[in-house]
Amino acid sequence: MKSFTYERAGSPAAAAAAALKTPGGKFIAGGTNLLDLMKLEIETPRHLIDVNDLALDKIEPTQDGGMRIGALARNTDLAADARIRRDYGLLSRALLAGASGQLRNKATTAGNLLQRTRCPYFYDTNQPCNKRQPGSGCSAIEGYSRQLAIVETSEACIATHPSDMAIAMRALDAQIETVKPDGATRAIPIAEFYRAPGDTPHIETALETGELITAVTLPKPVGGKQIYKKVRDRASYAFALVSVGAIIQQDGSGRVTVGGVAHKPWRVEAAEARLPQGAKAVTDGLLANARTTKDNAFKLPLVERTLAAVLAEARA
Repeated sequence: MKSFTYERAGSPAAAAAAALKTPGGKFIAGGTNLLDLMKLEIETPRHLIDVNDLALDKIEPTQDGGMRIGALARNTDLAADARIRRDYGLLSRALLAGASGQLRNKATTAGNLLQRTRCPYFYDTNQPCNKRQPGSGCSAIEGYSRQLAIVETSEACIATHPSDMAIAMRALDAQIETVKPDGATRAIPIAEFYRAPGDTPHIETALETGELITAVTLPKPVGGKQIYKKVRDRASYAFALVSVGAIIQQDGSGRVTVGGVAHKPWRVEAAEARLPQGAKAVTDGLLANARTTKDNAFKLPLVERTLAAVLAEARA
C-alpha cells in the first residue's frame, strides 16, 4: 500500500472542499471496497478524507411520503429498518443478498453505490485495463468474460457494476443527493447517475471532482409484489451472474431492473410495458442490443428464466 495523508472532515462541504484541494483525494467511510483496492495498489489515493463523523446515517421520512436515507446508513441498518421492510421490501431483500453480515455492518449506502467493478482484469495489475489505467486497453474483450457485460458495452470496456442495492434503487426511482466543494447541492436521478463506458470507462458516474453523496431519497411507496432474485455461482458471498429486481402490481404491470449484464443497473422502461406478455417479451426488449461473447452468451436465456421465476412468484 502506498503512503497517504489523512484527515477527518467536519462537515459535508468541508469534506468536498478537501477532496477538491488535494488531487487524488478519496472519501472513506466503511472502506470495504476502497481499502482492498489500496492494498492491491489499484487505488492509490494521496489523501483520505474520513466522513464517518458527519452524522449522515439517518433514515427518515420525507414530507412527500417517501424516505431519505443518509449516505452513511450502514447496509445492515437499512435492510433491517421496519419502514424499509414494509414499504420498500425490494431494497431490503437486495441488501441481504449482498456480501456477508460482517461487511454489511460496515458498508454504507453511498459506498455501495460507488463500488468498483469486480472484473478480474481490473483486479489483475499485470493486465491492461482502461478502468484502472485509461488508454491501456481492455483485456476482458479477448479474455475470459463469463461474468461480464452483454449490453451497452464499448470497445474500451465490458465490465459490470456489482451492486445489489443499486438494482433496487433503480427500480424504486431513487435520487442521489450531493454537495459540491462550493457548498452547492443537487439531486441526481439514479437513471442518470451511472455513465456508459464509451471511450472513458474510468469515469463511472456523474459526480464531479470533490462532489460528495450525502443521501439517497426514495419516492413514496408504490406497493406491489417486490422480489429480488440473484443467480450466482455459490449460495453466499458472491456477485451476481444475473439478478432481477422487480415490482409487480396486481394488474400485471410493473418495473424490472437487471443486474450482472451492464455497467449499471439495467432498466428499460419501454420493455416493462410488455410484462403482461411474459418474461420472453420483456427480455427481448431489455436485451435487444446485446453483444455477447462465447463465454457470457448464456446470460441471455438466464435473464429470461430468472425473470420468469420472478413473475411466477409474483403471481403465486
